Amino acid sequence: MVRTASTMLPLGTKAPDFSLPECDGGTVSLSDLAGKKALLVMFMCNHCPYVKHVADQLKSLSDDYMAKGVAVVAISSNDADEYPDDSPEAMSREKVQRGYAFEYLYDADQSVARAYAAACTPDFFLFDADQKLVYRGQLDSSRPGSDIPVTGEDLRAALDAVLAGQAPSSEQRPSLGCNIKWKSGNEPDYFNAAGAS
Repeated sequence: MVRTASTMLPLGTKAPDFSLPECDGGTVSLSDLAGKKALLVMFMCNHCPYVKHVADQLKSLSDDYMAKGVAVVAISSNDADEYPDDSPEAMSREKVQRGYAFEYLYDADQSVARAYAAACTPDFFLFDADQKLVYRGQLDSSRPGSDIPVTGEDLRAALDAVLAGQAPSSEQRPSLGCNIKWKSGNEPDYFNAAGAS
């Protein structure tokens, strides 16, 4: 496990396009998520202890804000050949076991992770109704082994601001988690600059 921080993609960045298979079948594209009040793209996986630490909050947060008109999608970009716990079949089981209502997509060639400059799991990208980036960073300050409760307060505050027609605070702290498990030779240039330690 390599502790890695988000790259903090520049605010205002237009959501990079994608079209990816959903773990339960079918394909989801960025255009399918248009017309919503906001779009939350989460890079995550099954086996990461940082994701497991916040999984219950990911479910409750996504349920809360999907009901308010926010499109939510999760993407796993991990190399499933080396990490079979993150295969699409395992993703499908995880989705059922956790009760996730959002689409859980698999980025087999890791091109979508690279387009978003995603670096860790979990990594969160919140876009406004025009699909322009308004928040990237942590769910909250809780980490595995910490005494801080998992509340989702940072991401919830950003979501609430967008739904109220306001800009989230520009003071945004990077997410921290396991590095995305890049295929050999596929590591992006930004990986070593993304806080890997």
